[in-house]
Formats: sequence, structure tokens, C-alpha cells
Amino acid sequence: MTDETHANLDRLLQSGGIRLGRPQRDRLAWLVGQYGAPTLDGVPDGRNGVIILEQPPSGAAAELLYRALNPACAVVIPRSENPGFDFLKSKLTEFGTVGPCGADGPHEMWWGGIGWSKFLLTADACTLRPRIISCYPRGSDEAAPLRLRQSVERLHLDCHIEPIETEFDNRILCFEKAEFVVRMWNKYREPLLYVDAGAALREAPLLPSFLGCDVALHKWNSWEMSARTLYLCRSAHAERLLRTWQQFAASYPAIWEGYLLDQAWSLTSSQVPLDTVWLPRSYHALNGDLGAMRATILHDQPTTTLELGPDPGFAGMVRTARRAGRTGARDAFMVMTSKAEAGNGIAVILRDICASDAGAVAATVEAVTGAYAADCGGYGRLELSLCAWQDDVGAVREAAGLARYRILEIAPGQRIANDFFATCACDDAVTTARRLFP
Repeated sequence: MTDETHANLDRLLQSGGIRLGRPQRDRLAWLVGQYGAPTLDGVPDGRNGVIILEQPPSGAAAELLYRALNPACAVVIPRSENPGFDFLKSKLTEFGTVGPCGADGPHEMWWGGIGWSKFLLTADACTLRPRIISCYPRGSDEAAPLRLRQSVERLHLDCHIEPIETEFDNRILCFEKAEFVVRMWNKYREPLLYVDAGAALREAPLLPSFLGCDVALHKWNSWEMSARTLYLCRSAHAERLLRTWQQFAASYPAIWEGYLLDQAWSLTSSQVPLDTVWLPRSYHALNGDLGAMRATILHDQPTTTLELGPDPGFAGMVRTARRAGRTGARDAFMVMTSKAEAGNGIAVILRDICASDAGAVAATVEAVTGAYAADCGGYGRLELSLCAWQDDVGAVREAAGLARYRILEIAPGQRIANDFFATCACDDAVTTARRLFP
């Protein structure tokens, strides 16, 4: 992009009142370089370009927009945490998500389009190649890992495939897999692509490297995060996700690996602007899939439409949000920390977000995060949650209560002054004094 193109993009964002953090702005600029000039809330005049959506379209408007798009267009939603955008997202191909960037860019940014064909055609030119890593139980059948090694060597890629000590002879537990990946992270300096040992590579898996993301993984049935294929760039944000996953796996060894990866992603995304790419099915194909012959990574598993994990309760909690590439109501949407020495935290619940104007919701998010950045009031940690329903509010309240956080409920459009948190802290001090000196 030229300096003039960057300046035009900045003016466009400013005209729409859109605030992006640096990683989000970089991703948008990359998309403009790939697709062409951006527009606000409208289809480009030509056949290509980037559409930046400020407001959730109605059902009819979403349908009209979808029909007007083609594979040479990309859609960017800079305030994609709002469930009002979910219907449009469901009609598009989801490419990726960039997490909130603190007070500078206090929103999730979603990007998608019509199919993967544009990227898949150009990714082959990428010169940055990942190291393929995999592990399998020591003493188990060597045939599958050998097929994987041969497929990698045929594509002239570097790899590290080894047997590891495991609790069970026929499978690897999540903490064992996570510990292996962390060891590989410490050993090598290039990006890593973990695949299960039963997989085979049909083509060089260069899409994640080409897209320049922090992490890339596939969502099975459009929502369930799978650890069978996991790409990690050499970035601090990718390392944070990896080590969080390892910690969760060590603490909860009985929980299925995909659920732990999901929660690690949710937590990391709320704390840092994690740039995530949601890989297409061709990077997680199974034997018997209709597109198996065109797969980049083919796993030696029978094709199925069943969910991978065993717990339907977990699915019920996160399925809707993950299908839209966002954190859910019961996850903290954003976590901010301050330099305050006090270890106390505050949980702010923004309620009724589906019944309110999207602009009011976004403005309130920006006001809360801006107020915390201006004056944290002595609170060492802010957790901001967006809730559409009262059940979600109750769940967030319960979790915050267990953490002994101060809990505040606010509504979209409510005035939030810069001394909002300082005032809350003062009220707390007065309440405490009245209890001590009635």
C-alpha cells in the first residue's frame, strides 16, 4: 500500500468513527492490499474491494449484500462482538478474527468473504514455510507416522516427528500433546504446524504463513476447535495462547483437548489482540469427505458430522458464539490490567446488548475501556462482559463473585465518565467504612 492509500484508509475509518488497534489496522491494510479500495457499509463500485460494516444489517439487507458479493470482495466487521452481525457471518466464509486491542481498539474485528479460492491460489507463492511437528505414543504402530513423514519429505518441508512417553498405549492426552508442542516451540525458531500423526500432507500447507496470522486452526462443524491441526507463528501472542493451553491441560487433564484449546483461545483473545485464522476444511479433511482428493491435510479418520468432543453441555454454552468467531457472553469479552498494586478486580457487565442499538453498545464499550485506561480507580484488573440475556448475566455474576471481584451492571447508552472507576472505588471505601464504624 502507498502512503496515499494508508491516508485514505485512515480518513475512511475516522469518518465512520471506527477505532482500531495497531494489529487490527495492520490486518485491514493487508486486506486492502489484497482486495482493493475499502468502502463503508456498501458494495464497492467495481467488482473487487473491502466492505467495512459499521451496523448489523437486517435479514433482508444481509441477503442482498451477500448476493452482491463475489470472491474478489472481502467483508470486515470492526465491532464483531455484537451478536447482531451473526446472521450475515453465517452466510459468508469466515477467514479470521483479531481480538480487542485495549482502549485503543476495544472491539473484536472479524473478516470474511466468499470462499477461500483467492487465498488458496496465491498462498503457493509464500516463501515462509512452517516446520511440521507431530508425536505419537512410544511403542505404538509406526506405520502412520511413517506415512506422515514421507508425505512431508515429498513436499520438501522440515519436520520433527517423534514417539513420546504417554499414559496410554493407544492415545495421547491433551497435556502430553501440549507439552510436546511447547518443547518444539522452545527448540525451533520457525513457525510450527502441528498435525496428528495419523495425517498425511497432500499439498504444502502454506496458507497460514501466507496470511501472516498468530494462530490458525479449524473449527469442526463451524464451532468446535480442533487440536488435530494447529499453526503457531513465532509471535508473543501465539506463545501466550500455547502456554495458556498447556497450563489448562496440566490443571484439567480429564477434559477434552478441544475444549481446553477453546478456553485458552477465549482467554488469550480477551487479553491480547490475537490474530486468528479459521482454516478451511481442506486443512482438516477426513477419509470419505467429498473434497478429500483436494485436501491439503488429510486425517486418517472416518468422515462424520458428529461433534468431536463428548460434552453437549459445553457445546450449548459456546456453540453460537464460536460459529460467529467471537467470545461468548459467559466469557470475558475483554480483560484489561493496570499498574495498581492492589490485587482486586472489577467485573463490568454490559447487559441487553441484543435489545439495544449497535452504535450505543459500541460507544459504551469504548467509554468503559477509555475510563479504565484514564483512571483505573485502583482496580488491578477489569473484565468486561457483553450479555444479551439474564441467564448470561447471572452466570457472569457468579463467576465474578467466586473471584471476589467488584461487580457492576450497566446498560448500553449509559453515561460513563472518565472518573467512573475512581467513583466506584470511592463508593466501595465508604461502604467498607460504614461496615467497620456503624
